[in-house]
Amino acid sequence: MKLMIALAVLLSAPADAETLVATRTIRSQAIIRAEDVMVTDDRVPGALGSVEAVLGKEARVILYAGRPIRHGDVGPPALIERNQIVTLRYVTGGLRITAEARALDRAGAGDSLRVMNLSSRSTVTGHVLPSGEVIAGPTQTN
Repeated sequence: MKLMIALAVLLSAPADAETLVATRTIRSQAIIRAEDVMVTDDRVPGALGSVEAVLGKEARVILYAGRPIRHGDVGPPALIERNQIVTLRYVTGGLRITAEARALDRAGAGDSLRVMNLSSRSTVTGHVLPSGEVIAGPTQTN
């Protein structure tokens, strides 16, 4: 009996977690503003819980009104578009190589991105720098 009372008290306690939801349908690739999201008292596993976590970020998928926003649904705004020509820098030890490459997807600063070296036609994975360059090294090549 005591166990049931304790369980009832725990279940009736307000949830300390909050969930971030979209206030309207947000298209993929749109930059998220404060009025686009709100915090609810619901608890949804895997959902973000603060407005600051998404402000200024880009929607990676369509975000539907009233539905929770998860970590993979948003990311940094894209600096590089698919098929865009970018500067690829390969750095290992004292060796530095710079080449032109074609982006194989969209990506923002800090994202991992596959690019095709235009000279060798080889595909390399690198990380996008805030300058829009892609840097690759021995641990990022395919």
